[in-house]
This record gives sequence, structure tokens and C-alpha cells, in this order.
Amino acid sequence: MLATERKQVILGIDPGTAIMGWGVIRQEGSRLRYVQHGAITTPSDWEMPRRLDRLFRGVTELIRGYRPSAVAVEELFFNTNVTTAITVGQARGVALLAAYRAGVEVFGYTPLQVKQAITSYGRADKRQVQEMVRALLGLRAIPRPDDAADGLAVAICHAFSHRMSGVKGGG
Repeated sequence: MLATERKQVILGIDPGTAIMGWGVIRQEGSRLRYVQHGAITTPSDWEMPRRLDRLFRGVTELIRGYRPSAVAVEELFFNTNVTTAITVGQARGVALLAAYRAGVEVFGYTPLQVKQAITSYGRADKRQVQEMVRALLGLRAIPRPDDAADGLAVAICHAFSHRMSGVKGGG
């Protein structure tokens, strides 16, 4: 590897209040290496402040444990359900806050940007994105749950986007 090639650990997050998917990859120049994936979950019968606290603490623990140089968080996709958009926005907010408090640079990507980066097709379906995540990281199976595969996709999107354009954070 050339001395100028970038090495970084990237934490990708797919925000949600019931399930917040996450994935960690290591980028070494043009190579991507799988590190880990999972999900932070909260029971639906918990009040929202308690759920957000669990998500915040979970993301904080991930940052402490994996020491990423960047956190990539999927941006809010606003559909017709305003209530869902608000709750996902709250989950996204606690992820941004956890990264900010840890001093880690935050980057945001729309679902369209993620699909485009992973499959080269902005209208790819969920299964196509998941299969490409599996292939790009050399995994035997598609990561589960789906939200964790989405977290890995966001991390991969950041690796590809950051390498290509030198994009700066904005979260």
C-alpha cells in the first residue's frame, strides 16, 4: 500500500427508533474490509425519551469501541408518514449528537446517494443493495437484520464518496 493511501474506520448508521442498524468497515486505500455489524433496539412500549437514551448510549459505546474516524448517517427520507419521519429524525439526531460529543466527523447521505454508490443505480431495490453489500465486503450471507445491512451500505457509500470527491462532513 502506498504511504498516501487513506486508512480509516467508518461507522455507518441507518437511524430508527425501534431498530437502529449499524455497520463498521475499514477502508485501506481502495480496499474495504468488514469489521462488524448489528442493531440497537428499543421496545415499542418504552416512552420516547427512554428509547432515545438507549440509542444515544448505544452509539456512544460503538464509537468508544470501534474508534471510527468518520460516522456516516443516512439522511431522512420524507415520505407521506409524518409521524415516522419525526421519530426517525429524533433517532438520527441522537446519533449525530453522540458522534459530535465524541469528536468524530459526521457525514450524511440520502437513500438515493447510498443506492447509487453501492449499485450504480439510484432506483435499486433493498435486496439489490443488500446483495452488493455482501459482495463488496466478501461476506457469505447478507447481513441481518436488514437495518444492519443498511448501516454497512451507508459506511460503504461514505468510503466510495469520500475517496472520489474528498467530500466534507455535514451530517
